[in-house]
Amino acid sequence: MCRVVDLRQAVLAKNDASAVELREHLAARGTTEVNLLSSPGSGKTALLEVLLARAVAGGTAVAAVTADLATENDARRLARAGAPVKQVLTDGLCHLEAGMLRARLDGWLPRDTRVLFVENVGNLVCPASYDLGESLRIVLGSVTEGEDKPLKYPTAFGLAHLVVITKTDIAEAVEFDAAAFHRNVRRVNPGVPVLETSARTGAGVDELLALILGVADGAPVHRPVLARQHERYLHHDHGDEDGHTHGEHADGPAHTHEGDADGHSHEHPAAAPVPVPGAADAP
Repeated sequence: MCRVVDLRQAVLAKNDASAVELREHLAARGTTEVNLLSSPGSGKTALLEVLLARAVAGGTAVAAVTADLATENDARRLARAGAPVKQVLTDGLCHLEAGMLRARLDGWLPRDTRVLFVENVGNLVCPASYDLGESLRIVLGSVTEGEDKPLKYPTAFGLAHLVVITKTDIAEAVEFDAAAFHRNVRRVNPGVPVLETSARTGAGVDELLALILGVADGAPVHRPVLARQHERYLHHDHGDEDGHTHGEHADGPAHTHEGDADGHSHEHPAAAPVPVPGAADAP
């Protein structure tokens, strides 16, 4: 078990070092990175396309990196917004890593980019554990996925700086209980702002873009309670009552995440979110 813990620590330590370098690099050039996480089919690409189009129309220099296991479909779709877009194919890897992202940005990202959107691999397990050097981590959940999504994926939602509900234009048709979703989000991430959107009708899109641009201008970002809890245990290894050991590193503890639908489990250490000051909570 010690060997497994050491390996997990080493993997995340390498990623964290790359994330620190990337964050500093982007800050020096005046670029704010936004990391978008969600399940497949949440409407993440559709929402990002609208965000890019409105940013371009408003004269804001934005760019996007989109990650998938295969195909360049999303990159071609996002490029219709008129912003620079780059596709990253992970060749089966279920998440992006900071070093991988940095390698794709070098020599490509336009110098005047104010906001860089990173559309992570569609997955709420592995991507939640990797810091990509972002200044804002947004986790999306669609009305078609069920009100208990935050409870099923507490690490992803628990480390979010902002939660976005998508596809609200069909909420009534699928009998989505918005109040229950909000309650479940608060259970895993007290005080995190929750914004309701629809890429089809445009509801909430301008508000979301304004929030993102505000962060780019230095507005404070919500500090998840889960991140603060992690920081209490820095540099320690501890065992659960059931005997399982969770390795920890300088930026947060390791986690065993939910298994995939095919029955395979993935163990990844949970990356600490971006060190940003706390913000006022949403009503």
